Amino acid sequence: MVKKTFMVLVIFCCLQAKANAQDAKSIIIGLDQLLGEGTFFDNHLTGFMLYDLDSQQIRYDKNGHLYFIPASTTKLFTFFGSLMVLGDSTTFLRFLPEGNKVTIWGTGDPSWKYPSLPNPELKKFLSKYDTVYYSGSNWKDEAFGYGWQWDDYYYSYSPEKSPMPLFGNLVQARNVNNRPVISPSLFKIEATEKPVKNVQRDWHSNRFFYNPRTYNGRDTKVPFIISDEIFAEIASKDWEIPVVLSNEKLPPDHFILKGIPTKALYKEMLLESDNFIAEQLLLQIADEVHRELNSEKAIEYLKKTYLYDLPDDPQWVDGSGLSRHNLFTPRTMVALVEKIYRLFPDEELFGLLPTGGRTGTLKFNYQAPVPYVMAKTGTISNHHSMVGFLKTKKNKIYAFAFMNNNYPHKASLVRNQMEKVLLYIRDNF
Repeated sequence: MVKKTFMVLVIFCCLQAKANAQDAKSIIIGLDQLLGEGTFFDNHLTGFMLYDLDSQQIRYDKNGHLYFIPASTTKLFTFFGSLMVLGDSTTFLRFLPEGNKVTIWGTGDPSWKYPSLPNPELKKFLSKYDTVYYSGSNWKDEAFGYGWQWDDYYYSYSPEKSPMPLFGNLVQARNVNNRPVISPSLFKIEATEKPVKNVQRDWHSNRFFYNPRTYNGRDTKVPFIISDEIFAEIASKDWEIPVVLSNEKLPPDHFILKGIPTKALYKEMLLESDNFIAEQLLLQIADEVHRELNSEKAIEYLKKTYLYDLPDDPQWVDGSGLSRHNLFTPRTMVALVEKIYRLFPDEELFGLLPTGGRTGTLKFNYQAPVPYVMAKTGTISNHHSMVGFLKTKKNKIYAFAFMNNNYPHKASLVRNQMEKVLLYIRDNF
């Protein structure tokens, strides 16, 4: 009797296992019908990987080994590198006092009078001195990243990088009586006959202009050209203290002024996909490790230390993803977000990432009564990717990388088709 009962249980378990295997197979077949041959994603280069964070198994892989231009999903690399190197608060500047004078060096911290960020305690620090000497001797980088488009120079998403940004290295133009007034007040604006709708800047100079007949009246921001001389002029006026240029090298023995919580930078970078903060974070990593501001050195250091074990060597050249020279594979992106996932409680991590229908760049996409997508998006012409986490109706958390390159459609159409895939996973996995 006992043997018969045992045999019945064995047979039942075998049948149940077979049924579960068939169900799992049918679920994958259903997903393949959305992503595989003959589908929307078969007409351009698409990579998709779905990874079970609990079992640490790949559940689906389409071109996971191929390299893609990642756009702003590159910021996840910058985020991880910052978590590994930077502390809970930024180093706002490095300084060496001498009586009532002080020499300062920038660290890449972008927070001084940057919209949506708290300000460091700079005025309190400066109250001890009557002259500031500013040295840019630790700057070993370029104002623009490798592979950035030249004609992005007058868009607010592409300010110049610098050792110690002021106002985000942006001129702000406000409409006053149907005429733009710009700040910082160091810069001037003039009328032009060029057919422009708002304030623009000359390619080679800090000459700002607008056309009174075509002016649309919208408040806007335009990058200015930064230099040590421009920095000294703006800082002297804004800080209300003379700022004098210096060539002094950063000595080994110096002091630091702490800045703002790094979490504030991470939230702005990830939720709003802020390119400038991403680039400046990479400089801050270089400052922390090498005591000089060099994005390339920061990337080399991170790849050798914290990213040496990625499945495929990332071709990583900037902090923001503006460059078309960045190339990552979907399986490397999944490996990266798994590293990030192991560092945070779920709630804290998901609060930093755009959430479908709720926050950041996903606020108006992937809407659902219960949010199910928490991910970083990236979009440049003909390229759209999303990398992050998906929560199913069974409360399982998956990491995923969904990367699309060289499509001839609008990005909105690609997003709509991606949503069908992610909803299927939410409902069936």
